[in-house]
Amino acid sequence: MRLANVPATGPRYWTALCIASVFGANMGDFVSRILNLGHYLGLAPLAVILVVILIAESRSKWTTELFYWLAIVTLRTAATNLGDLLTHDFKLGFELSMGFLAAILVVIVATEDLSPWRREKDETATRAVGVPLTNGFYWAAMLTAGTLGTVMGDYVADIVGLGNGGSAAALSVAVAVILALRSLAGLTTAPFYWLAVVAIRAAGTSGGDFIAGRHGLALGLDISTAVTGAVLVAALLLWRRQPAPALA
Repeated sequence: MRLANVPATGPRYWTALCIASVFGANMGDFVSRILNLGHYLGLAPLAVILVVILIAESRSKWTTELFYWLAIVTLRTAATNLGDLLTHDFKLGFELSMGFLAAILVVIVATEDLSPWRREKDETATRAVGVPLTNGFYWAAMLTAGTLGTVMGDYVADIVGLGNGGSAAALSVAVAVILALRSLAGLTTAPFYWLAVVAIRAAGTSGGDFIAGRHGLALGLDISTAVTGAVLVAALLLWRRQPAPALA
């Protein structure tokens, strides 16, 4: 994805990513439950949608972050169903699923970071916006991190026993701490970026379930998906995007 279409990290970016995580969690459940596609039948259409988004972005002459956020929501939707597929359908268990996904994420990030085809220009650009280079490795890592976050959110809510509300609150505190450390201590490396993404995905999973579920706000999937989607659109439109930093 072109750098001009990738939003820079900052309060706006992380806030939008948090909302997108909640929206994507609701969307994933909407696809599996309301559309009756289960945890795997919806994955192929979502994969096609992602490919279409990325191809459209590569061919478009527009400079817009729309493509980025559409890809994020699509991946978050798929991650919700993948996480549930591992723990519910395949019955791998939460601990095994989290260990497996964490290992895959580490391999993806390490492989991309050590790849010999990375260019100095790419390094400079990604440091300027704070988002890792949005190539194939990035989207694979985003899907893996989203799936890991899904399993982690359910683990804290169901196995640790905090419930969706308690889990969302506890994980939101973890997100705040990670982002504070990232900002104040200058921990802006790729591993710390992905740690923040996993934590946000975990909090978003519990938050989405709390908003929709009967043990929370009980809005139901239809209303909660519409509301969280509308909040994301409103946040992106009303909170103006800052111009990308100039590169030397």
